[in-house]
Amino acid sequence: MAILPIRMLPDPVLNTKAKRVKTFDATLRRLVDDMVDTMRAAKGVGLAGNQIGVLLRIAVIEIPEENGRIRVFINPEFVSRSGQREMEEGCLSYPGYRGNTTRSERVHVRAQDLSGKLFSVKAEGTLLAHALEHEIDHLSGTLFLERLISKDAIWKIPEHEMAGYDPEHK
Repeated sequence: MAILPIRMLPDPVLNTKAKRVKTFDATLRRLVDDMVDTMRAAKGVGLAGNQIGVLLRIAVIEIPEENGRIRVFINPEFVSRSGQREMEEGCLSYPGYRGNTTRSERVHVRAQDLSGKLFSVKAEGTLLAHALEHEIDHLSGTLFLERLISKDAIWKIPEHEMAGYDPEHK
C-alpha cells in the first residue's frame, strides 16, 4: 500500500467533477487500499478520489465509532436528502481550518462496491450522514467552504490542537 499526496486548495482538481468508474478490477482495489492508507495517515474520516488527484467517483469512509470498518463507495449518488442541521466541519484538503456548515439531517445513498454490486445506505443525524454528504460533494467538485452558513463561519485551528499534523499528508 502507499500513502498518496493529498491535494490542497487552491488545486483546481478539487473543483472538478469526477467521472464514473467503469472497470472493477485489481487496479481499482489497489487504489482503494491506497486511499484508505492515505486517509488513515492523515487522520481523516473520509477521502474522495479528487483529493488525491484521481478524477473517479470513489470515496472511502471510516467512522471512529464503527471500530475500523471501512466503507467503500464507488459511483455514489444521492437517492434522497432531507432535513437540515448545522455542523462543524473540516477537510483534509484545507488543513488547519474548521467551519460551520449546513448539511442534511437524513441521506439515502446508492453506490457500488468493489465488485460493482449495487447497494444503498441510509443515515440519519450521524457522522456517517455528514461524511457521505462531504465526500459526495468532493466528487461533484464542491468544497465544504461552499456550504458555510456564512463567510465568517470559518476559523483557524490553534497550533496546540493540531498535534500530529503532518503537512505532507494533510
